Amino acid sequence: MTDDRDASEASTPTWVDSHCHLPVDVADADVIVDRARGAGVEWMVCVGTDLPTSLAAVALAHHRDDVFATVGLHPHDAVHLADQWPDLRALATDSRVVAIGEAGLDHHYEHSPALDQAEAFRAHIGLAHELDRALVIHTREAWEETFTILDAEGVPRRTIFHCFTGGPDEAGECVARGAYLSFSGIVTFKNAADVRAAAVAAPPDRVLVETDSPFLAPVPYRGQTNEPAWVVEVGFAVAAVRDQPVEHVARITTEAADLLFRAK
Repeated sequence: MTDDRDASEASTPTWVDSHCHLPVDVADADVIVDRARGAGVEWMVCVGTDLPTSLAAVALAHHRDDVFATVGLHPHDAVHLADQWPDLRALATDSRVVAIGEAGLDHHYEHSPALDQAEAFRAHIGLAHELDRALVIHTREAWEETFTILDAEGVPRRTIFHCFTGGPDEAGECVARGAYLSFSGIVTFKNAADVRAAAVAAPPDRVLVETDSPFLAPVPYRGQTNEPAWVVEVGFAVAAVRDQPVEHVARITTEAADLLFRAK
């Protein structure tokens, strides 16, 4: 395992943050995005978790060329499917929307009942198929059910397991379904050996990096409010565990993000 940070400073690789949550206030978001650009982040995907945050993400994406948006209901907010889904469906057709979600299942907290989560997940999968948009999946303590629903509904051709928290076995199941794995700051945590093993096992064309900011700040910033600039730390960590040059990991993760979010 190597960290070629010093050796790579001259070339300064550039990155894509494939999943972040930016402030709804445009002025506050501008400061954070500008800081990320200064750190070498070329562009980022701002993720909606309900109707208000999806509207804010789309507005920001129209304000900035280096931000793209997603539209969806987080599993915690699945109870709002009936009242928010018509507007979310309409918003999903916007030209700056590159993905549906994040959506899926979270049986750790279950802020929404399990049946509501499953219904909302199916709706998101259907919309991703209908609009040919990428699908961003959140799954926590729900691997088998997530795979069962995906198999029944059909896996969209561009599917991402965001903030991947499984090990090599779960990674293999995701990849077998044609999905991509997006690694967050968790890959830097001491107790995340399974996640690091998955990062090693993942095919090079199926790897993304993200911050999931403002959550899950990577080491050495753990405990602080996360931001897209720190996706660089995630990228260095993935490069280290894969024993590959940082420039290589920056390139393959950027290429994957381009294919998922910007290719037509």
